Amino acid sequence: MHRISALPTEQVQAYRAGAPDGYGNPPERAISNGAGNPCRHCLTYIPEGKEMLVLAHRPFPETQPFAETGPIYLCAEPCARHEDPDILPEALTASANYLIKGYGPDDRVVYGTGIITPQTLLHAAAANIFDRADVAYIHIRSALNNCYHARIDRA
Repeated sequence: MHRISALPTEQVQAYRAGAPDGYGNPPERAISNGAGNPCRHCLTYIPEGKEMLVLAHRPFPETQPFAETGPIYLCAEPCARHEDPDILPEALTASANYLIKGYGPDDRVVYGTGIITPQTLLHAAAANIFDRADVAYIHIRSALNNCYHARIDRA
């Protein structure tokens, strides 16, 4: 089996304290418009009217050709990290499709693993990618905008 992993709490706390984002800038503060703003820590939608952080996130330990960077949202106020492996988080239920792709232990994309999959088949598609021994983890991204949502790890 596998589990959906949200951004680590320590990293989110650092961003809330003003740590630089993937481009070296402090996170911007904005007001959520509701359903279009999924927090990458609690993996729920930031309620309309609530303050949020907007920043460039690089979900890789260092820069390299496959280290994609893109915009993400975070609740500005503390929130509980999504931890329930048995429940598909709210932030992954709004879109009909998601882009998923596998990465090796070297944090580089494993060719042949990228697929746009229906949300209802997300776990099954991830299981198929994990059938490959060279895949260490999977990213879940927007099928429309390529925005990073979460990571899938082997359980």
